[in-house]
Amino acid sequence: MQSCEISSDSTDDPLSSGLRIHRQPRIVVIGAGLAGLAATKILLKNGFTDVSVLEASDHIGGRVQSVQHGKATLELGATWIHGANGNPVYHLAEDNGLLEHTTDGERSVGRISLYTKNGVAHYQTNVGKRIPKDLVEEFSDLYNEVYELTQEFFKNGKPVCAESQNSVGVFTRDVVRKKIMVDPDDSESTKKLKLSMLQQYLKVESCESSSPSMDEVSLSEFGEWTEIPGAHYVIPEGFMKIMELLAQDIPSHTICLRKPVRCIHWNYSAQHQEVITKSSDNHNENNHSSQPVMRGHPVGVECEDEEWIMADHVIVTTSLGVLKQNHEAMFSPSLPEDKVLAVEKLGISTTDKIFLEFEEPFWSPECNSIQFVWEDEAQLEQLAYPEELWYKKICSFDVLYPPERYGYMLSGWICGQEALYMERCDDETVAETCTELLRRFTGNPDIPKPRRILRSSWGSNPYIRGSYSFTRVGSSGADCEKLAMPLPYTNSTKAPPLQVLFAGEATHRKYYSTTHGALLSGQREATRLMEMYQDLNSAETTKPNI
Repeated sequence: MQSCEISSDSTDDPLSSGLRIHRQPRIVVIGAGLAGLAATKILLKNGFTDVSVLEASDHIGGRVQSVQHGKATLELGATWIHGANGNPVYHLAEDNGLLEHTTDGERSVGRISLYTKNGVAHYQTNVGKRIPKDLVEEFSDLYNEVYELTQEFFKNGKPVCAESQNSVGVFTRDVVRKKIMVDPDDSESTKKLKLSMLQQYLKVESCESSSPSMDEVSLSEFGEWTEIPGAHYVIPEGFMKIMELLAQDIPSHTICLRKPVRCIHWNYSAQHQEVITKSSDNHNENNHSSQPVMRGHPVGVECEDEEWIMADHVIVTTSLGVLKQNHEAMFSPSLPEDKVLAVEKLGISTTDKIFLEFEEPFWSPECNSIQFVWEDEAQLEQLAYPEELWYKKICSFDVLYPPERYGYMLSGWICGQEALYMERCDDETVAETCTELLRRFTGNPDIPKPRRILRSSWGSNPYIRGSYSFTRVGSSGADCEKLAMPLPYTNSTKAPPLQVLFAGEATHRKYYSTTHGALLSGQREATRLMEMYQDLNSAETTKPNI
């Protein structure tokens, strides 16, 4: 088992309570994703030398996972840099030449990002017919008009009516349906098509929000998520290049892979020299089975391999999904009730991708995506399906451009519980199911099975448990801030401050769900520690002689 290189304890004990110490503070960062590496990079750059990163998996990256495929790189996780102006991820990529080979088509300015802005989306029905382009554009204008209305509740403080149940999905479905039904120029068949398209748009929106359904997304808070101005960029060499840039100045011994954490023991007083007793039947020399003493370190990180690592500060960057599942066992003492409530109220779900590679394209050159519109879903209130019908939640397949880089590749999207159902299936089943869907919706029975399939499995990954967060009905941006609040809350001098800090996309009030939100949150917590030690050092140097 890999072991971290931890600096040895200084012989100097703390001067007194708090953190006035004569040694380098020991900092443990849990998670080697964007937030964890961003925090570590800043700490090391600013003179903190006793820093260790514990990563549960066998690689860095977190929810960034780039897979090499011939000349191309496929993204199972983060794909786009959302916005340019002031986006630290964009500037990191641009300054290091990662966008030099990004084509014009890969600079999407659309709200719902595809792999290319070129070409036309083909909206196909389950009876194999393509919906006319002008009808699609007409409906799209209507939908986007109502989408803008959903932003007004937060931005303008507009009160939410009871009928909407404070739900983006309920509100959108109700308003769009009413507008469709009162249009005197549309035939009944056209109205039915538009109603069916509404359901498909809501599925796409769910994948964008990584929510099981837009019915679960809070209407009153929806407008707080802030879009950075500028285009959305794809990194041709892979988003993992961003991770490598963050990691390049971090010594390799600092990052400990395959090092899952079992429990964070916090708020142990250095004054009382508390002893944590561990029980273990295995007493070989590799298992640090001696009883660790919290001598000068208020936090003990208990790892799954039985090793204990003492620390002054721990930065937790685990996903909201992991916190939801493990917070009771992961913290001792338990998290404060208000923080637990924030964890429970905020939402996270799974958005998965399904890549299908074909020998030859069966789609026309101008087609940039195939959108699945089920005509029999026009009047449905809930877009949730039993396990055997999981494929009905697949909203679309995007065409990856340019073909010179990707070959003939489609990327499908599925979210919610149905994504978890998909993850349980084997590759052969998913490939066959997707092929049958494509045959049905395009009306082409001769579409061959793909030569290769590759798909993500974020929901069943025990170290991730979901794709990214959203503000669920009943939650708000205040819950993001509560989640981000360090422990312990008290400013009492008897308890060392900033023992446990929290970072990750779900802790950023304006930029949750994004890579730049994750990176900025890691920088935020590193800065919090830097400022505290600057204040302490300043207080020490200005203390009058007595």
